[in-house]
Parts: sequence; C-alpha cells; structure tokens
Amino acid sequence: MQNLPDVLASSSTPKTLQSVLAVTTDTCIAISDALKQGSLAGILGMAGNENVQGEEQKKLDVISNDMLKEALIACPAVRAIASEEEDYIVPANTDGEYFIAFDPLDGSSNIDINAMVGTIFSVYRQIGKEPATEADFLIPGKEQVAAGYVLYGPSTMLVLTTGDGVNMFTYDPTKHVFTLTHERIQVAKETQEFAINMSNQRFWSPSMQHYVNDLVKGKEGDRDKNFNMRWVAAMVGDVHRILCRGGIFIYPWDKKDPSKAGKLRLMYEANPMAMLLEQAGGKAHTHTQRILDIQPDAIHQRVAVILGAANEVEKCLSY
Repeated sequence: MQNLPDVLASSSTPKTLQSVLAVTTDTCIAISDALKQGSLAGILGMAGNENVQGEEQKKLDVISNDMLKEALIACPAVRAIASEEEDYIVPANTDGEYFIAFDPLDGSSNIDINAMVGTIFSVYRQIGKEPATEADFLIPGKEQVAAGYVLYGPSTMLVLTTGDGVNMFTYDPTKHVFTLTHERIQVAKETQEFAINMSNQRFWSPSMQHYVNDLVKGKEGDRDKNFNMRWVAAMVGDVHRILCRGGIFIYPWDKKDPSKAGKLRLMYEANPMAMLLEQAGGKAHTHTQRILDIQPDAIHQRVAVILGAANEVEKCLSY
C-alpha cells in the first residue's frame, strides 16, 4: 500500500507543494495525538476569548491554530497563511510560492463531547517577492492547487486533492504515516440522504423551506421517495459522509442574523470542500452561483453552501 509521500512523489505534484502538504499533514497528526489525550492533558474547555468571527474559542482551537501556524511559517515554500482563528493574514517567507488558508479545528463545539472534528485546508500558488497582503488571498477557489481535510474520528483520515481526483488516506499509528486506502473517490449523482440544521428552518427563505419540506414528506410528497436526515454539527464530518456514501449538505442563507446570512467561511471551509466535491463528481453552489467562481472580498467572508450529489444539488437549486 502506498503512503502519502509516495503518492505525491509519483504524481505531477511539485516538490515545493509536496513540502507544504507534508508539513500540514504532519502537524495534523500532532493535533490528532493531542485530541486523543483530551482531559488527561487539560486541553478541553473554553479558552476564555473570542476569535475574529465573534465566536468563543475552545482551548483546542487555539492550540491547533498555533501548531499549524508555527509549522507552516517555518516551511520555506509558504509565503503566507490565513486562519479562521486569526484576525489578519500572517506573512511567512517572501520567497515562498504558496498561500494556505485553514480552519484549524472545524466542529470545535464537538470537542468536549468527544465527537467528530477535523482540520480543513486550502492551498494557492502565487509567486512574488514582496511581503504578502490580504489582497493576495482574495482569488477565486477555482485557483486552488490543493485542498483537503484531516478527520479526527475513530481513525484519523486525510482526504486530499491536488486537482486530479480525490484520494483518502488512513493514518497508520504503527508507522506514523498516512496510507492510501481509497482511490479516486466518486460521489453518486443521486441520493436519498440530506444534512441540514433543521432548528433554523423558520429563518430560511420560503424556497428553501419548500425544498426541505418536500424531502421530509418522502414518498407521500412530490419527490416520491423517502429521505434520511443526518447532521454531525461539523462540516468536515458531514462532507466526509457524502464522499463515502453520497448525500447533500446544506447550510443555507437565513435571516436569523442579517450580518451573518451565510454561516460558513468561503476561504476556510466552502472553497476547499467545493474543490473536493467537484473533483469527486459532485457540485457545490451558493443559492446563486458556483462556489469556486466567487471573487472573495474579505478573508473571513461567509457564504451559503449547497454541495454534494450533482443531481440533488441541481434539484435544490431549481426551487
């Protein structure tokens, strides 16, 4: 079985990008080890401060962010980083080729109940000799050269694309490497499974309420088939399920807080997951456009997300 370094070396992935991915995934292994210690290491609970999103940070949000920031800044191929937990971008090496944006611990509300969390990352290539600025990150997701996530579950798994399909790797703790276990993942175009936070239903647009109501009605409704609902409360977990067995994931526009009409972050969550889904034959949109075509206007920009099985995404958008 092939390990991650062998898979990357045998592909057309540039060595500089290989080094960025190696640093990222090695750090995720360290984060996984920290998660396994939990209360034994005193790393659970709140950190006592808020991030730029106005969300109260968990201790492991801060710890995982610091681990990734320190490791990536030290990587010569990294020019700058942007993190969901940082107010501003962090310049690294002016000779570096790559910008990397990441959510260090997606689903951190699950940490204290020992439920599924993960790290999501997105890589862009942009050569320059000047110190990086926020404007350097404001390019559409279709320009990503790599995207992926590491899922911290019963086993630690890496899901990665460098623009030529999606592969899954499972961490082998006996060898301390990610080993290729699933090649060229494809998402079925049809599905009978959806993921959405139903507690927000009253805040959705009428068209989204109509669509979800039709799913809930099942065979007795216009769709003439039954659907199951699943919800992990961590995007990384819900997307992983879709890549493994299909489905649609929706975090729609809502009117609960007009300043946050979309909850998920374009740079740290929507873009990398959209690249993965499209590389696996799925689709990823907001209510109005393909996610990878969005021109960002800020590094912490939020968007609505509808992604997963191609035909079901199209059906949702038709409402």
